Amino acid sequence: MRSEQRHDLSGAKVITTRCCLLAVGLAFLCASDLTGEERSARPNVLFLISDDLNNDLGCYGHPLVRSPNIDALAARGTRFERAYCQYPVCGASRNSMLTGLYPNSTGILANSLVFRQTIPGHLSLPHALRLDGYHVSRAGKLYHYGVPGTVGTSGTDDPASWEITVNPAGVDRMQELPITKTLREGSFGGTLSWYASPASAAEHTDTLLADEAILLLERYAARPEQPFFLGVGFFRPHTPYTSPQEFFDLYDRNAMPVHPVEPREGVPAAAYGSRKREQDQLTDDVRREIVQAYYASVSYMDAQVGRVVAALDRLGLADNTVIVFTSDHGYHLGEHGLWQKSSLFEGSARVPLIVAAAGVGQAGSVCKTPVALLDLYPTLSELCGITRTPENLQGQSLVPMLHDPQTPGRGWGLTQVIRRSGGKTFDGYSLRTLRYRFTEWDAGEQGTELYDYDLDPEESNNLAEDSEYAELARQLSEQLKRAVSASTPPDGLPKVDSSPTGWYPNLTDPSGRGF
Repeated sequence: MRSEQRHDLSGAKVITTRCCLLAVGLAFLCASDLTGEERSARPNVLFLISDDLNNDLGCYGHPLVRSPNIDALAARGTRFERAYCQYPVCGASRNSMLTGLYPNSTGILANSLVFRQTIPGHLSLPHALRLDGYHVSRAGKLYHYGVPGTVGTSGTDDPASWEITVNPAGVDRMQELPITKTLREGSFGGTLSWYASPASAAEHTDTLLADEAILLLERYAARPEQPFFLGVGFFRPHTPYTSPQEFFDLYDRNAMPVHPVEPREGVPAAAYGSRKREQDQLTDDVRREIVQAYYASVSYMDAQVGRVVAALDRLGLADNTVIVFTSDHGYHLGEHGLWQKSSLFEGSARVPLIVAAAGVGQAGSVCKTPVALLDLYPTLSELCGITRTPENLQGQSLVPMLHDPQTPGRGWGLTQVIRRSGGKTFDGYSLRTLRYRFTEWDAGEQGTELYDYDLDPEESNNLAEDSEYAELARQLSEQLKRAVSASTPPDGLPKVDSSPTGWYPNLTDPSGRGF
């Protein structure tokens, strides 16, 4: 491993760690039965993921947020209107997405864990691509990082998934934390924190990530004989909501939305289990300041997305590249009196998802059927012709929706969390269909929720106890039980199988390169 310390023109230190030399890594061709011509014909993948981003984007109809680059990406591909994470915290969601398995099957139900601890023989999406002839790299956060504390390191990454990793850290991590506003002194990631930085955009972490991604794209363009997967994990808008002052200036603080603070009646207490005590003391002025900072971070991240996609176009790679843009989970900005994540309301469970695959589907199309983040693994496997895709993936391919956005597909998304109350630990599961969300806490023992989004998009009225909806609630409860059952390993095996045998197939490695 080589570590570099560089200084830009402003004198800000930039730390970058690579798993191997770029020249060596990019010259290395994966062992594969494919010919060079067959390799070059396969599509590349540019996988862009934001951290803690909700659907407050222009392309999703938000009236205030400025996200021109993400909007432009939606215009060239398919925008999924109802996409959902499987667990609304970073580590559990990302492990589920990158393994194509529900959290109950990965055994990852929290942060700071990796799937190799629970299902070590399973092939992640990037690992399967590696073994099938792709060169695979990442810049920034794809698996879990503790933000901001482990920015600039590999966090709880999976080394077998990548041939090159790049982990820059800019002034927002290296210099500005001591002067960042926070609701809990000394804490910046797990609570609300924000800062309008006087430093230029060039000095911030996400800009450095985009710089490194562009450098990798340039290397890939010089070696078109091998397809690539490049994952770019932006840190913004994760707390602290730090971005250059120019992005704060895009938003009038007084125009920022403020939501009612008190929990609604008729909603189970478990639904508000992610509420944090220090957030109850916020004034409306501070709430507006925080929302402004979040939106500024979104716009700053959007600018970096634009730079990477522009480089892809400039280098002539776009015509043979599948572009994915998404987030690991949604994010509350005061709705239901909640902030951040970890709830089963729409704001926390829903994510933006855009797939732009050249030659597949119609540009600017919108798919409204519910889909899930774990669907990305089988989708990219199909688009890339991956032969080493595990047989036990639990998602569906979205390729039919790319061709025809009216395709109904599975028709629902499942999201779960864990709650602890009164010395008891219990599950919450939420099923999102085209029209309804149905949630059960502790199999209904701790309460049930039912929302009709056609009539109540703000989730103001819990219909679970309404007699007129009793039959619908019964049907959705049965559907939820089937979905939960499908989220666990088959044949009655325990949730976590820590041995590399059993129901996890494809454990041989014909390439001889090792897992």
